[in-house]
Amino acid sequence: VGSVLSSYGWYMLLAVVAVYVLVQKVSRSLAARPGGRAGAAEAAEEPDVVVRRQEALAAARLRMQEELNAQAERYKERQRQLEEEKRRQKIAMWESMQEGKSYKGNLKLNQQEGESGASASAVPKSKPNKKPLRGGGYNPLSGEGGGTCSWRPGRRGPSAGG
Repeated sequence: VGSVLSSYGWYMLLAVVAVYVLVQKVSRSLAARPGGRAGAAEAAEEPDVVVRRQEALAAARLRMQEELNAQAERYKERQRQLEEEKRRQKIAMWESMQEGKSYKGNLKLNQQEGESGASASAVPKSKPNKKPLRGGGYNPLSGEGGGTCSWRPGRRGPSAGG
């Protein structure tokens, strides 16, 4: 017995301490659990508390459902308004096309009149002079003037080294 204690004594002491700490943690978690045996005894003793809690839960659910229904109704109304506006714009485009006018320009004019009713004359803005994206000598097939992007064939041989 002495040789076993001298060889494995520290290990046995460490194992006993670990088991003790584990038992303490498990007992605390069981005591803190609300749905344990103590909670069941309280629910059996006071059913009116349970009934009040369930009624409050049902009332909260009903309130949330009413809010959701109101939001859905507002969304539907907004969608109807947007559809009505689109329909009016399409009718305006169709009428302007029948008259032989440019329907896009007419739409922009109508929108500008709606947004700024004070300005009676719509002055078209001149476009700024834009530079071309590439120089005139760019030809992707010749390989010249294309910048740093150029195609190179892949390496020959296996991709993994030996």
